Amino acid sequence: MNFIFFSPHFPKNSAEFCYHLHEQGATVLGIGDAEYADLADKLKASLTEYYKIQDLENYDEILRAVGFFTHKYGKIDRFESLNEYWLEQDARVRTDFNIYGTKTDFVYNLKQKSKMKEFFRKSGVSTVQFSTGTTRDSIDEFIRSAGFPLVVKPDLGSGASMTYKISSPEELDYFFATKPDGVSFIIEEFIDGIILTYDGLVDIDGEVRFAASHRFEQSVMDVVNTDNHLYYFCLRDISPEVEQAGRSILKAFDIRERFFHIELFKSHKDGRIIALEVNMRPPGAWMTDAINFSYNVDIYREWARMIVHREVGGPYTGQYYTGYASRKQHKHYVHSHEDILSTYSGQIVNYNAIEEVFSRAMGNSAYQFRARELDEVRDIVNYIQLEEE
Repeated sequence: MNFIFFSPHFPKNSAEFCYHLHEQGATVLGIGDAEYADLADKLKASLTEYYKIQDLENYDEILRAVGFFTHKYGKIDRFESLNEYWLEQDARVRTDFNIYGTKTDFVYNLKQKSKMKEFFRKSGVSTVQFSTGTTRDSIDEFIRSAGFPLVVKPDLGSGASMTYKISSPEELDYFFATKPDGVSFIIEEFIDGIILTYDGLVDIDGEVRFAASHRFEQSVMDVVNTDNHLYYFCLRDISPEVEQAGRSILKAFDIRERFFHIELFKSHKDGRIIALEVNMRPPGAWMTDAINFSYNVDIYREWARMIVHREVGGPYTGQYYTGYASRKQHKHYVHSHEDILSTYSGQIVNYNAIEEVFSRAMGNSAYQFRARELDEVRDIVNYIQLEEE
């Protein structure tokens, strides 16, 4: 198998995917903008060849790189970045070179929030009321139905950038008066609840081969807008309602041979599961590693086995709850790094700085830790994030 991995050096865990593809026997070809000498040794050892380009946004450069690899190695079997930012570009390359996977005629159904809604309806899973009205007057009927508060966000994009909670008509008027030109927004009803995810691997036949679930009790929108620290949990078990909703959504989208990361609300008001959005790539924010810690699995390896050999091990069962707790540099915490490591030495499984581009949402540094019970990981979160008076 000839596999081109786009931007294999960023984010850092891309190297793990390349390593395991190589271990499973694939010819791994990298395209990136970093100097070869600056690549991590593990990544260098995983790549059969690396083609440096000057600008990852320059499609002509990418075409030349893929053309070079095609001439030298033969037909390219897969082209992936596994990165939300590059999904459209990935699809364009697959279309132009007739490479297996999502093409340009479908990719916006996986990227554009308004287009996702029709697939949620097809799946039978409740979804969030929304409007794509471009003027204040055009959304009056929607407001009468949804009421305040509302959430506005870019229709095309990922993360919580330019995402706001609108609590009054005055705030909505201000948004329409100041919103940037050239960005299409979607306006949604506000759901008071927690986010539960359905994450895993679906094979080339559309069968779910591995699944896990994360629990977010904070709004990432609020974390970004208030510059707060973040916490979340990888759960030991998947609730039946999340499993059912997740599988129904995957079937509606007819997703194959991919990681999936599906975000669902669980409403505080009535307990409903409500579809928020889909992301057909590995879960971010260290969630991929959290799955490994919770299930005692190497999900990078299982993905590579699925791609190269159409095999996945298991079945795997959750052994631990894995927590994530970040810290922000501007906050003053009661307990030092040394305090944390000494107090929870047997439960801390990872600590590292966060790449600056992700730090607004994910923190400047973060800890991962695991325990058999959810209350135990909650206690560790509270210890790590306890602030001085």
